Amino acid sequence: MKITLRTALVSGMIGPLLLSGVLLESSMGAWSANLCPLAQSPRLQKALYFANPTIDNLPGGWEGNPPGTVVLDKGAVHDGQPVLRIEHQSETPSQFSQFNSCVQMDFVGKTIELRGFLKTRDVSGIASLWLREDGQMRQPALETMANRDLHGTTDWREYSIRLPYHPKGQRLVFGAYMAGTGTVWVSGLQLLVDGKPIWEAPKRETVLDTDRQFDKGSGIVIEHLSQTQIDNLVTLGKVWGFLKYYDHQVTSGHWQWDYELFRVLPSVLKAPNRASADSILLKWIDDLGLVSRCNPCAHLDRKNLEFGPDLAWISNSNLLGKALSLKLRSIRENRESGAQFYVALTPGGGNPIFEHERPYRSIIFPDAGFQLLALYRFWNIIEYWYPDRNIIGEDWDRVLKEFVPRLALAKNRTDYELQLMRLIAMVHDTHANLWSSLNVRPPVGTCHLPVRLRFVQGQPVVTGYMDGIEASHSPFRVGDVITSLDGSPVAELVKKWSPYYADSNEAARLRDIATFMSRGTCGATIVGIRRGDRNLSLKAARVPVVGGDLGWGTEDLPGPAFRLLSPQVAYLKLSAVKAGDAADYVKQAAGTKGLIIDIRNYPSDFMVFALGSLLVDHATQFARFTVGDLSDPGAFHWLPPESLTPAQPHYKGKVVILVDAITQSSAEFTSMAFSAAPGAVVVGSTTAGADGNVSLIPLPGGLHAYISGIGVFYPDRQPTQRVGIVPNVIVEPTIADIREGRDAVLDEAIRLIVGSQIPLAQIIKMYKTQSSTPSTH
Repeated sequence: MKITLRTALVSGMIGPLLLSGVLLESSMGAWSANLCPLAQSPRLQKALYFANPTIDNLPGGWEGNPPGTVVLDKGAVHDGQPVLRIEHQSETPSQFSQFNSCVQMDFVGKTIELRGFLKTRDVSGIASLWLREDGQMRQPALETMANRDLHGTTDWREYSIRLPYHPKGQRLVFGAYMAGTGTVWVSGLQLLVDGKPIWEAPKRETVLDTDRQFDKGSGIVIEHLSQTQIDNLVTLGKVWGFLKYYDHQVTSGHWQWDYELFRVLPSVLKAPNRASADSILLKWIDDLGLVSRCNPCAHLDRKNLEFGPDLAWISNSNLLGKALSLKLRSIRENRESGAQFYVALTPGGGNPIFEHERPYRSIIFPDAGFQLLALYRFWNIIEYWYPDRNIIGEDWDRVLKEFVPRLALAKNRTDYELQLMRLIAMVHDTHANLWSSLNVRPPVGTCHLPVRLRFVQGQPVVTGYMDGIEASHSPFRVGDVITSLDGSPVAELVKKWSPYYADSNEAARLRDIATFMSRGTCGATIVGIRRGDRNLSLKAARVPVVGGDLGWGTEDLPGPAFRLLSPQVAYLKLSAVKAGDAADYVKQAAGTKGLIIDIRNYPSDFMVFALGSLLVDHATQFARFTVGDLSDPGAFHWLPPESLTPAQPHYKGKVVILVDAITQSSAEFTSMAFSAAPGAVVVGSTTAGADGNVSLIPLPGGLHAYISGIGVFYPDRQPTQRVGIVPNVIVEPTIADIREGRDAVLDEAIRLIVGSQIPLAQIIKMYKTQSSTPSTH
């Protein structure tokens, strides 16, 4: 499908598809749609002035695409303000380049205006500002400067575009773009509402602003729960969530739905039996207002349907009683199309956005009402908006019943956070964690042993040292197996910690446990190790992490992104690549028998199309996505396949891709694309199994979680979530490999290129002492 510039700007197709766990560590350059700041936020003001610290050559708050084509022009200023530069060359694998940011439309006015100064040089197409309103409209509202035909070479001049304010708008996306080749400089951006800075515009009030009854606490105290109360609270949680996404009175934003929960909760807790609780819920729903007949009504679209909502329970009169069941069925049958107050879908991407979920940062815990609210909010988001709900592997109804007492009876904030971690871990999604609270996840402490650990052959092995620590100054040796910490066997500790680690599969869980397992109180400790055939007890010290030196690390080769391991073997690691250099990498690899692409890391740039297009010789599908349905919450539909279009220079040799548990999210998506190359081979072990755009979920107490927001599949609709990228050739290092400094995965990759007749010692020499030809980039 040919994508025009206007189509891309309206649909949101501009921009890298994947967001990953890396952005959870605040390393992203722009806010994704579910992180758009408030209009009054100082973050927005700094973003407009390009004043935030730079990340990957872009000031914080901005995203540029294709990667590498938009940068902060260091040293350049216009009227004393920083300058962003868009530079698009003929070999850049895209029709245009752009940058963008966003803001929540939590204001009112008549006209929205974007102003900015632009300067151009040799622009073959057009240069333009762009402004788009997204929300519950039939089509996003868009304005550009396309009709002004700004091209060629021009000096600095101020330009302006305007859109009428749309009362159903939820997000404002804005920036600048260039079609064709050339260079554009942008500076002095202003975002105005009725001629005044956006942060001075009157605030748009919703029911969240006018209903403030429980802002200081729910007032609900629960000391213990009977089985009847637990059963009734389970039913309440399911009914509350169903109404939140299906009842027009709620989906249109007429009710502060969190506080309606607190209003009905006391009565449900007092109900002596199920029938009494059902009657209470029926009266509660009746008080919301009549179920009006829809015109037109929404109907489940079965075209390209992956799976529909799981709503058989609303017809269960034994569970709900006849009257309540009939009421819920009537609400579903009379739902309207597309209107949702508490959720939206990102244009183009399709992942859910939960902008109207208040975080209630000032709540003091314990607060049983807000603790149950956290459970109900998260449980129902998974029930209705999680694209991989059908492969969680847990009975989701049973999970709700298990966690009602766990969360309702949590005695303090730490207990509340730990129970949320256990709940989130039940989703089995490496993206889905209580990222705001990792400091309370066991083991706790502010210091670590100054070593890097990795599970090898099921055991935690020392693979290196924390930055700044030399081997001669450490009691540990590479290859040591950690057998006990503080006197406790590691196997027992791992079993104890595992329920708090939200991961898609065991490989990712062990990767994450290895990262944190040595955490504890600063100072001396005793560590049991096995070194060869000897069991030793070492005195060691936990120390503060130096300069944020805590993470999975990478398993790739140190040094430059590209090198020749031999005249026959080229090597490229994605942890140091630049998308703008993709053609140069292929040119340097020309004539080799094979190109090894090491993705045992997280890509430093988005390479899917920049490099993937140079590896295929015909249009090639490599992925499919599923997205949710605003008219039928709980349903997910297939989108058309994603494809690579061949471009020059084309690499003709064999492509070998290296993966392991560090390969996650964007890295997995990249692996899918590159493995579509003719004859490509994937070598290594199970990847993290968490792909797709992430969606943020605010939770009471100022907490937040993420989930994978879209389903990611191979073109034949085989899943990647939880499964990961399955290697064609499975190779896992041994403890002996670690001790000897061998890279068994890379060994196998080289052998696949040069043949089995080459001695292993010669293969190892290629990456140990080889005379490399590093890239100049």
